[in-house]
Amino acid sequence: MERTQWYLGAPNAVVLCVDGRPRRELCGRLYHSYSPEAMAFGSIDAMTRWMQRLYDFLNFPHPATNSRHFAAVSPESAEELSWERNKIMSDESLLNRHGDLGTFIVRVQHRQNSSWQGRITWMEEDRTINFRSVWEMVRLIEDALDTVSTPEEGEGDPSWFEAEK
Repeated sequence: MERTQWYLGAPNAVVLCVDGRPRRELCGRLYHSYSPEAMAFGSIDAMTRWMQRLYDFLNFPHPATNSRHFAAVSPESAEELSWERNKIMSDESLLNRHGDLGTFIVRVQHRQNSSWQGRITWMEEDRTINFRSVWEMVRLIEDALDTVSTPEEGEGDPSWFEAEK
């Protein structure tokens, strides 16, 4: 298989390994260059919170709006996260990580309108597509996994990845 879309291309790129979908909820591991440890997640909410923490830690991409808090919030320090601003994992070792159901490279390019915009690559199919919001990114992942777990053709709407062929 030709791997033309397999690249990280940004300091905040993550490799998202989806290992299961209990009750249609994504669970798996998330990898980035600044930690040798996987960030385990058991829900879409946990996955996006890990990613948001990484982007806030790097201050990249810079958010267009500041978060509002209505209760006292203690900022997490780099020591609590045990991450450093120096890359620890090489791109090659990150790209060698794979999920049981699917693997995605997520490159968030902007954090505008209280959401994310960027590109996502489905590694198993070597397809890349842009997304305009966190919701759309999650929907693309779910659509891709539906094509893997549903062998019947012609059910429902075609996924965004199918439309890109």
